[in-house]
Amino acid sequence: EVQLVQSGGGSVQTGGSLGLSCTVSGFTFDDTDMAWYRQAPGTRCELIAGISKDSTYYADSVKGRFTISQDNAQNTVYLQMNMLKPEDTAVYYCSADLGGGGDCGSSSYNWGQGTQVTVSS
Repeated sequence: EVQLVQSGGGSVQTGGSLGLSCTVSGFTFDDTDMAWYRQAPGTRCELIAGISKDSTYYADSVKGRFTISQDNAQNTVYLQMNMLKPEDTAVYYCSADLGGGGDCGSSSYNWGQGTQVTVSS
């Protein structure tokens, strides 16, 4: 059974840092592209970072502040978020490129459960 279990997040003031983790099971992690998305109330689901075997991707909104990484031994993908801004406030989701489709908040098997990140000014 495919599972993506998120942890981390929380609340921080502007300029602070938070980390997110997504531990997976049920598929070959080191052969699978992973990504982090976020969705704030009233906005669309936004792809913010992705990682494959030989590359990473960052949305312009987080480039230079967020870092995606993975630990194959731990079957975990991370998102380190630095210099946080109020506009980073959202529910964050990890997703695995397994062909399951879906979107932020989806019950599809290839999405984590979501984690709230709140940045206060």
